[in-house]
Amino acid sequence: MASSTFADDDYDYLYKVVLIGDSGVGKSNLLSRFSKNEFSLDSKSTIGVEFATRSIHVDDKIVKGQIWDTAGQERYRAITSAYYRGTVGALIVYDITRRVTFENVERWLRELRDHTDQNIVVMLVGNKADLGHLRAVTTDDASAFSEREDVFFMETSALEALNVEKAFTEVLTNIYRVMSRKALGMGNDPASIPKGQTINLGTKDDVSAVKKAGCCSS
Repeated sequence: MASSTFADDDYDYLYKVVLIGDSGVGKSNLLSRFSKNEFSLDSKSTIGVEFATRSIHVDDKIVKGQIWDTAGQERYRAITSAYYRGTVGALIVYDITRRVTFENVERWLRELRDHTDQNIVVMLVGNKADLGHLRAVTTDDASAFSEREDVFFMETSALEALNVEKAFTEVLTNIYRVMSRKALGMGNDPASIPKGQTINLGTKDDVSAVKKAGCCSS
């Protein structure tokens, strides 16, 4: 449900989520696709930090995500480190066509965990799934990493609007579940926090259906 259906102050919970990963993996387009259903082939590298918001329904509550798009360039890391404060969810993004961006995920995850609470909800996102013919990172490799590190995993395409909605919604929903358990005093029982789940990309027919729906044009 798009944020336009909610008033700016009409929400029950507000959660800060960060997008991190190397420069050029598509973080800004993932954010604009989720928040405004827009995609730009000419998007420039983010300098510093930008953020956007969007609200979704979870159970009978309105959950608002305040999503921060952090610059991936090394020279801005000192700036972005301060923005981890208060973060309860994160999407670590890599480009499935550039192996080095996946290899750097481990460093991004370590940095994230150094600056945030242990209960943070993390999703590994393999973006640019529309470029499967140029794939340099297998789904199996990414899935194995996510299971080892106990994080969610999904492949997306900001260009084709594939799984973008699902990725952000999954993160925000799980943040709400974790926070609700903490409020109920259920503590940090690992069995009650479902992580390490691989969420399937879908079949080629699913991708075709998205294209035919006309929702993925830039």
